[in-house]
Amino acid sequence: MDTILDPNRPNPAATGGADIIKDGDAKSFMQDVVQASREVPVLVDFWATWCGPCKQLTPALERAVTAAQGRVRLVKIDIDQNRGLVQQLSQMGLPLQSVPTVVAFWQGQIADLFQGALPESELKKFIETLLKAAGGQMPAADLLAEAKQATEEGDHQTALEIYAAVAQQEPENAEALAGLARTLMAMGEEERALQVLEAVPEKLRSHAEVAGVRSALELAAEGRKARERLAEFENRLAADPDDHEARIELAVALNAMEKRAEAAEALLEAIKRDRAWNEEAARKQLLKFFEAWGPMDPATVKARRGLSTLLFR
Repeated sequence: MDTILDPNRPNPAATGGADIIKDGDAKSFMQDVVQASREVPVLVDFWATWCGPCKQLTPALERAVTAAQGRVRLVKIDIDQNRGLVQQLSQMGLPLQSVPTVVAFWQGQIADLFQGALPESELKKFIETLLKAAGGQMPAADLLAEAKQATEEGDHQTALEIYAAVAQQEPENAEALAGLARTLMAMGEEERALQVLEAVPEKLRSHAEVAGVRSALELAAEGRKARERLAEFENRLAADPDDHEARIELAVALNAMEKRAEAAEALLEAIKRDRAWNEEAARKQLLKFFEAWGPMDPATVKARRGLSTLLFR
């Protein structure tokens, strides 16, 4: 077996249609791992029957690999039943003295590895990183891209169904949860959107996408109230251009009317006139707009440049 990683060794059988998850041994290692990794990344789970952490890791690893829908494969190898293989791989520098050890192969070579029982969230990140290195991505990423495209085309129902499917499959996918809430909001279902956000796991609530939707919902509620007093704010500013409270409320109303550029300009004017007023209320309101709009929104990009000019002039 001294040619175990020889890239010139012929493939004894095609790997197409092979099982995504299977048990391996010394005889099948070349075909199931090295040769198969020329098509898709292959994870090798080195485990043992006496290993407690292995019993935690393997089921989680199987779920993560299954979620990848064939874009990555898993081969499980019992080290006690394959001592010769383990010895040879150890001589090549692989740390197989302790288990569990998971080694990733791509293009016939070792791409990455980890030891110990990682939580499922870390397993997912490990696989995502491996797929990116191989020029691919997880199926959920493809679905989220489809949902965003549907949103841009105004097909909110399709976007809603995709986000819901991903969120059901991956309950801790912050982008899917945020997308689901934002789509419900776009469909006028703000109460349901809020229910989605309230159900988001605590550790995900500070995620930029989730926080952005929450800010958008808050701004929508504030904006409805402000719109009813739009004429009042305009009249107050006409009478006193330094009525900063009226200018900020006007910005909130304009944002609710989807006039983002005008809303940002109103706040920038307030900052220009008196940045420190009410503990920098105008700047804080503008940052809340940025959070709700998203960092790449044209209004955010333009207003951030304007804010930078004011703060660093």
